[in-house]
Amino acid sequence: MAKDKTQRKRAGAATGQIKRRNCFFCKEHIAEVDYKNVNQLRRYISEKGKIRSRRITGACRRHQVQIATAIKRAREMALLPYVADGTESRRRGEA
Repeated sequence: MAKDKTQRKRAGAATGQIKRRNCFFCKEHIAEVDYKNVNQLRRYISEKGKIRSRRITGACRRHQVQIATAIKRAREMALLPYVADGTESRRRGEA
């Protein structure tokens, strides 16, 4: 017996159009992302220190590649940490 496939709608689909995020660097006409501008790069790093994706940051493809390269260079130069600074203390028994 085959199960009936039901079409599921996403929660945001019923509310209307999805707001498109524009690239910050394209709006400001910034050609190159500078690895020395640490405050700007922190916007593109998660709390755990991971590089955020294009879907979350709203950066275009070209600038997302430049952001990732700049973050990696800043980490290598010790301007940005590889992992989060304040890791939460783990309790016994938690993985």
